[in-house]
Amino acid sequence: VQLQASGGGLVQAGGSLRLSCAASGSIFSINAMSWYRQAPGKQRELVAKITSGAITNYADSVNGRFTISRDNAKNTVFLQMNSLKPEDTAVYYCNADVSTVYIGLGNYWGKGTLVTVSS
Repeated sequence: VQLQASGGGLVQAGGSLRLSCAASGSIFSINAMSWYRQAPGKQRELVAKITSGAITNYADSVNGRFTISRDNAKNTVFLQMNSLKPEDTAVYYCNADVSTVYIGLGNYWGKGTLVTVSS
């Protein structure tokens, strides 16, 4: 299973970005999909999570500004980020719990996409 993230970049404070992450491989089903981020010198933290039933939860720091969604037909998760702040600067990673045809349930990470918010 591979998770390919895209959509990062440089944006001014107050701007918006939309991240995408597509899962590929011998996928039987995908349970929860999540976005994490890691800022320089800090630990990786959960940003947002969405279950297969579209139940979502968010970190307090992004609640009301970020929206996670998914397209089950395309095995893709999105993160719409609005009202971006310099403290949102980080490498953003997607994560998914995936059941594969041959291995069963596993947890997978994408390589990350850099989001830089300038003040």
